[in-house]
Amino acid sequence: MKSRGVARAAIAAGLSASAVVAQACPKVLIPSYTLPAVHPGWQAQLVAGGLTKPRSIEFDSAGNLVVVESGKGVVLHRFKDNGGTCLEQTETTLLIPQTSLNHGLAFSQDGKTLYASTAEAVFAWDYDAAKGSVGPTPRTVVTGMANDDLVTRTLLIPRSNPGKLLVSRGSADANVVRAETLSSGLSQIRAFDLSNLTTSSKPYDYSTQGLVLGWGLRNTVGLAAHPVTGGLYGVENSVDGVTRNGRDIHENNPGEELNFFGYLDDSTRASPTQGKNFGYPHCFAVWDVAEIPDNDGLAIGDQFARTENSTLRDETCAADYTPPRLTFPAHFAPLDIKFSADGREAFISFHGSFDKTDPVGYSVASIAFDPATGEPTARREAAHEALTEIISNPDHTKCPGQCFRPAGLALDGKGRVWMTSDTTGEVFVLEKKAGGATATVSGGLVTAPTGKSEAARWRVGWGMVMAVAVGFVGGMV
Repeated sequence: MKSRGVARAAIAAGLSASAVVAQACPKVLIPSYTLPAVHPGWQAQLVAGGLTKPRSIEFDSAGNLVVVESGKGVVLHRFKDNGGTCLEQTETTLLIPQTSLNHGLAFSQDGKTLYASTAEAVFAWDYDAAKGSVGPTPRTVVTGMANDDLVTRTLLIPRSNPGKLLVSRGSADANVVRAETLSSGLSQIRAFDLSNLTTSSKPYDYSTQGLVLGWGLRNTVGLAAHPVTGGLYGVENSVDGVTRNGRDIHENNPGEELNFFGYLDDSTRASPTQGKNFGYPHCFAVWDVAEIPDNDGLAIGDQFARTENSTLRDETCAADYTPPRLTFPAHFAPLDIKFSADGREAFISFHGSFDKTDPVGYSVASIAFDPATGEPTARREAAHEALTEIISNPDHTKCPGQCFRPAGLALDGKGRVWMTSDTTGEVFVLEKKAGGATATVSGGLVTAPTGKSEAARWRVGWGMVMAVAVGFVGGMV
């Protein structure tokens, strides 16, 4: 009875019954909110729900999906792969029941060590992918990172440098005075040497040890290494509630950032930006020039001073601090970045705004890269043209309360993009499909609603299709 009703709904939306049958998946989950909009040429499927605030995700060497569920611990999820985006969750195992683990996750290159982080420290566990199990006692690798607010500690072990562990540490705006000092360890990214650690080694102290890759970074949540060049990139969540010379400009400024931190593997290619200060808490990236008073000479991607005075001016920001490689719209809140295997594009999850009159973000988008140089193809001053949206919420007025909010990303061996939505406790799978607009969430195609998203108003320029559900599983939140 239910299947006939679903088929009738699909037909009413412009689908044939045969199309529904052909595209149907044995087990389909449906979000409890308005179905996502998917970019033509992509297919999307909700494959897991009921998770506890899922954040970072990684695949282990056996192909299992490992998820940091903030407030619960680290959880292993196994799926039956029916091809495409049709996957069925078959097993869930709580690997590490540690509620203080809140975001960071990484595997050693050989897959035998799992790293995860709390606000204070990074821990390492022996890991057996075949059994889906961890050793009984973790080792503390890095410590000394506690601070209030902005407490995620993103982890990255680059494939080109498997002996290095990168750790990003943000800082609450109440700590701006301390963030001005390199020795505080706040608002920084540091790299730590794993090759000389033993089971009896003392943990690194974040503030006094490690290679500084960048500082003056309010909250760089996403980190990634380009798979061809090894170039290091991070996506930065900029300040909220910013003013300029006493005037509120927070609606459309400052922009979020894509920053470049150079290389670890070749001193001859050492980037002039490595170890540099990227501006916080004094200088921020321009997104909407018109909103900024006294904006002479400013353009998208330039840095501006929050308050111009005798010691700090826009010219000082340009001369003394490092600007972003690309700038994104204010309040998009990028949380993760992952590269395709060929290095031709990077995928970014935008968690979405909480401090803007008209909500924005709440999407996953891609950026084109030159695989030879490891550089984005978009010019810095044309960053508004850089993003191509893949999946988003069609009605941002319902966000953040009634929509998905992208958090962690991971790519599997088939090139599919996996995405967590932390507020709804879900995992989606996205797959690029050749031959045009085949995007679905659960099996069928309909025409997208008219109108433009916030990003489209910034000339991102995409067409979208909406998906029709062909099944139902209750209890999703």
